[in-house]
Amino acid sequence: MGAFDKAKDQAEQMKGRAKEKVGDATDNDRLENEGRADELKGKAKEEWHDLKEKAEDKLHDAKERMTGKDRDER
Repeated sequence: MGAFDKAKDQAEQMKGRAKEKVGDATDNDRLENEGRADELKGKAKEEWHDLKEKAEDKLHDAKERMTGKDRDER
């Protein structure tokens, strides 16, 4: 996953945690729930990006094995 995507996903999680804490401190259930949702959405996006990157790496490795190229020869 690119550094930008990772930072964006983690920022969304932090924003969600902050919202949740503010909602909890002010007894605002709506804000607290929004925060939980934002945090979960950020985690899901981060997992998606990680899985996508792993799949791309596996595909690249398979292509190299089929063509006989080594990763260091790029």
